Amino acid sequence: MNEQHGTTEVHPIEAESYRIMRSRIDLSAMPPLTRAVTERVIHATADFDYVTDLVCDEMALAAGVAALRREVKVIADVGMVAAGITSYPVICKIRDSLSARLARTVGITTSAAAVRVAHGEAGPGAIWIVGCAPTALTEIMSREVEPALVIGVPVGFVGAATAKDELRASGMPALTNVSEKGGSAVAVAAFNALLRIARRQAAGDAAGAGA
Repeated sequence: MNEQHGTTEVHPIEAESYRIMRSRIDLSAMPPLTRAVTERVIHATADFDYVTDLVCDEMALAAGVAALRREVKVIADVGMVAAGITSYPVICKIRDSLSARLARTVGITTSAAAVRVAHGEAGPGAIWIVGCAPTALTEIMSREVEPALVIGVPVGFVGAATAKDELRASGMPALTNVSEKGGSAVAVAAFNALLRIARRQAAGDAAGAGA
């Protein structure tokens, strides 16, 4: 798929990647949105462990797709996540001078401060994507941001798995994973899987209305 222009054209390399992946593992028994996200993450990482590592809630994923169709705000924790999303506007405040000043004043990480600044701009009902900083995920939960969906897959040995455990226990609509693995590529892949479905649904509705 050409993510930059939002078209449904699939690049031959991507098509071959999916063919190889599906020749090695059959995920057809999964619910459709869970399967789409899982396959996209495996496609992006070449890591089949995500079949059991990802924790997907089909209702939460459906809420995320519906939110994307409403064109809600999307917030990323770091620039690498924002840079990977080329066909949807993304708010990322990690390099904002206000985030740096707030972090120094309050004594929190810049990632946590960026969440506060972004929440002030986006308000409730946004989709939050965390691929790097566990402290950003912790701040999202503490701020009661009323998200449409939280894609929480920070990576690392310090605090990442704990933050994801807490996200699953929070009751927030979420897509996450169990282990210390994760990262920007996983976060972007999960988001782009949902965005692709949202745009496919919108195109189908438009075609049906014009019939």
